[in-house]
Amino acid sequence: MRNYSLDKSKIKVLLLESIHENANLFFRENGYTDVECLNRALSGEELKEKLQTTHIIGIRSRTELRKNMLLQAPKLFAIGCFSIGTNQVDIQDAKMLGIPVFNAPFSNTRSVAELVIAECIMLMRGIPEKNALAHQKIWRKSFNNSVEIRGKTLGIIGYGHIGTQVAILAENLGMNIVYYDIEKKLSLGNSKPVSSMNDLLKMSDTVTVHVPLTELTRNMISTEQIGLMKEGACLINASRGDVVDYKAVAEGLKSNKLAGVAADVFPQEPSSNDKPFVNELQNFNNVILTPHIAGSTLEALANIGLEVAEKLVRYSDTGSTIGAVNFVEIALQANSSKQRFLHIHKNVPGVLGEINHYFSSRGINIAAEYLQTDADLGYVILETDSELDASVLKDLKNIPHTIRVRILY
Repeated sequence: MRNYSLDKSKIKVLLLESIHENANLFFRENGYTDVECLNRALSGEELKEKLQTTHIIGIRSRTELRKNMLLQAPKLFAIGCFSIGTNQVDIQDAKMLGIPVFNAPFSNTRSVAELVIAECIMLMRGIPEKNALAHQKIWRKSFNNSVEIRGKTLGIIGYGHIGTQVAILAENLGMNIVYYDIEKKLSLGNSKPVSSMNDLLKMSDTVTVHVPLTELTRNMISTEQIGLMKEGACLINASRGDVVDYKAVAEGLKSNKLAGVAADVFPQEPSSNDKPFVNELQNFNNVILTPHIAGSTLEALANIGLEVAEKLVRYSDTGSTIGAVNFVEIALQANSSKQRFLHIHKNVPGVLGEINHYFSSRGINIAAEYLQTDADLGYVILETDSELDASVLKDLKNIPHTIRVRILY
């Protein structure tokens, strides 16, 4: 069982992987003075050692917080993924330890969409191959396999925040947009939904993938799907490396089924810039390979730094879980009473009654109370007008099925 009741100056924040300075500044402006910033990912014993004293951690894509590591973090109460995805964290295990995980689902949307459009143009003009040959002193001036994108069909798999932005930009350039999503979505502009991914593959001149990694999406583009695509179509993957089977893509390039490919994400990515990178697509001149930088613009990093830091500070200060990817969401303002108690517990009958009984049996008035539950957890927030000491934490954590308790003064 874990509990916290700390002054902000004693809450240790660890920001890894060159998270934008906006995050550090926001923490400090809000009273968090113990902020450590590192420009690299951590793993193994080094990460384990840091987690012994860390209350809030911020990571990007290369630091992994798996269950075994989370169990070595006795003080950790919040995780910030300064990215869109959260695959680098075992979010269900974090949840059952009472640790909400926050991310930035919107802040780099424009950056990714712009790169996808740029790659679409470059691939359909055959620029990657011509560029590679020019570097080899070969002059390949030809209009073969070089077409305008205007009037061509862009197929978008995954019509979420990034997919819709790609659609808007592409439509403004004169493309026809079709999309496939497993959920019903409101079409923007002249984008048209299709009933199946196979239909989309058959009609698209370029296909771009924007889905999260799940068991349903793993290798969703493989030999069979590439076989359905138009002869000479192009493929772009800026979502997750395991969504596309690159061995199948390599075969599609060898047979000229695919005219060009752009890949920004890969199943195995180096943990740092000094580690080697190996992929099946490196042997092809008509492929654009980028090192997971679709969302890495100065604007996006600045926006992400601020967005995630705001969510972490709001949770630490008030208990608000709005924006958490693995937690019930409660929106709260600053505490208007003397004390606010946060109680996270397994969602089983009787826990709320035990909590209320504890306060009422001691004549303590509850000024406000909030509760949200899901299948796994219950999250209770209580406010009192009393000045209660930290011994209350010990009593509250002894209530059966309690996971975590905090007091906010």
